[in-house]
Amino acid sequence: MIHSLIKEVLKKWQHHETNRLIVAIDGLSRSGKTTITKELEKELQRENISYTILHIDDFITERSKRYHTGRDQWEEYYHLQWDVEQLKEHLFKPLQEEATLSLPFYLDKEDRHEWRSVHLPPRGVIIIEGVFLQRSVWRSFLDYIVYIDCSRETRFRRENNETQALIHKFENRYWKAEEHYLKEEQPLENAELVIYN
Repeated sequence: MIHSLIKEVLKKWQHHETNRLIVAIDGLSRSGKTTITKELEKELQRENISYTILHIDDFITERSKRYHTGRDQWEEYYHLQWDVEQLKEHLFKPLQEEATLSLPFYLDKEDRHEWRSVHLPPRGVIIIEGVFLQRSVWRSFLDYIVYIDCSRETRFRRENNETQALIHKFENRYWKAEEHYLKEEQPLENAELVIYN
């Protein structure tokens, strides 16, 4: 599975027309995105290809913007967990042209953001890893999209016991948002490569 990803990314990189190849590693929670991203990172290092990795979960909004807003829980997670337009302007849009991005990193313990600079290689691969990356507002900025497909049952078993005890949160918040994403954006159909994990 990972070998086909590495092969395809390297092939795409060799034939890419611009200085940066923007690769999205998309998939639902606990599907294996981070593990696969780490494997891809190792291969880029072996091939001596410059790269930057960005995790979409580093840019979530403050709790007051995504909890107890009066909207359904799944809507809070899908529509309010990230400031979609802000990320479009500060992350996705400038990926090809800018040498440095200024991004709002979320500090969980303090429930606030800290704007930091992220330096991008003049020529290389940019990997963005996270859930819901194939939103229509972001998709056009991505050169190569990988979707990690994994059953809900398997993903839920990967949660720790304490988290599994909160199954009502999964039923009302996460799983409904995932169903919305699968229906509205059709990530399996639109990805260049689907990995069944």
